Amino acid sequence: MRKGVIIIGGLVLIAAFLGGGGFVLTQTPAGEQLREKLKKPEQPTTVRIEPAYRSNITRTVSAPGLVEPRTKVEISAQVSARIIALPFAEGDTVKAGEVVVRLDAEDLTARLDAAKARLTAQEARLRGAEADLAVALSNFGRQRELHDTGDIADTVFEQAENRYNQAVAAVEMARADVEIARAQIIEAERNIAYTIITSPIDGVITTLNAEVGELVVVGTLNNAGSVILRVADLADMLLKARVDESNVAQVKEGQEATVYINAYRDDPFLGTVERLGLERKRWEDGSHYYEAEIKLQEEADRPLLSGFSATAEIAVQQFRDVLVVPSQAVLDRRIDELPKATLDAAGGLVDTRKTFATVVYTIVDGKTRATPVEIGPSDLTETVILAGLDDGQRVITGPFKTLVDMKDDQLVEDEAEAEVDTKTEAEAEAETEDTAKQDS
Repeated sequence: MRKGVIIIGGLVLIAAFLGGGGFVLTQTPAGEQLREKLKKPEQPTTVRIEPAYRSNITRTVSAPGLVEPRTKVEISAQVSARIIALPFAEGDTVKAGEVVVRLDAEDLTARLDAAKARLTAQEARLRGAEADLAVALSNFGRQRELHDTGDIADTVFEQAENRYNQAVAAVEMARADVEIARAQIIEAERNIAYTIITSPIDGVITTLNAEVGELVVVGTLNNAGSVILRVADLADMLLKARVDESNVAQVKEGQEATVYINAYRDDPFLGTVERLGLERKRWEDGSHYYEAEIKLQEEADRPLLSGFSATAEIAVQQFRDVLVVPSQAVLDRRIDELPKATLDAAGGLVDTRKTFATVVYTIVDGKTRATPVEIGPSDLTETVILAGLDDGQRVITGPFKTLVDMKDDQLVEDEAEAEVDTKTEAEAEAETEDTAKQDS
């Protein structure tokens, strides 16, 4: 029992000594150095680092719209009749002047025959009226001579004069009826001609709305009528783009555009603004826009169809040989969270009356530093730096999630260098394993 007590006491003494020694070490310079050595080192955050560089940048205005043919026509009937032939199907190519619809002309032919019969009758009436006029004129001449010599009373002369005037009126009316009958014949013949409908342009039948045997009707003020088919010139396509009224002053005819069509999402088309509309229009979401027609450069292996959805990026301003960084690198930071040294070094780049300052993160001795900058125009990927950075100065450009939470004096390493180090370590380990295998 005594021996066990002595051992326990010895352990207690050793623990007390070590504890006391540890306390003494932390209270001396040597102890502080030892503690720093024993402290786990800060692990760097892996980031993507790129130098600021000079480039050309294009400022664009975005305008969505639909691809449409420059020339397209709706073909409707000009007479009400039944369709007896549709020589072409949807998708067929037609030439100007080719017959695309034939209508039944039987009823119209009967109307022409009736109009001709009416003309014959009216011409006969005219001849009868002219004969009556000749008789009335002869009688009126004799009565006037007798009246001039006083051989007949005034009333007899007036009756002869009235009969003559009535005969003249009857002839004029008969002649008018003849003209009406002739006009009816012309109209009937024209209506018969309308039963043969031809294409007014070279193009493709994009829509066929009717079938053989269907009755088509003529449009009126209250009825749009029957649109039988549509023909479009698909060899000459445009993007009819909606330019927001806030951007319309920047868009000019002749500007180049990059057009992203949903059907060919990864391969844009080139285009040129040909016309900018003068009338403000209202879109279905309530916004206002002006229509721009953008001529597309077509490619044989990528056909453009009417109705394709697309978005045009219209180049409205060019900046050449300017200092830029990736747009993702440009951030807004609260001014009251920036170090005083940063604010002092920023000069006029930080307006302390505002809440936020525009910064990029640069590298100083392996650590981050928020660097205020003045930015200029931006495109989809790059932002112009007007002041605050030098050409070639290294800037943290990603990952974006890391950038959002980044603070000053944060230890970082370039992901490219980290990959090289990792690869070197892996190669060294592999070489060591190979050597060990050979020795064994």
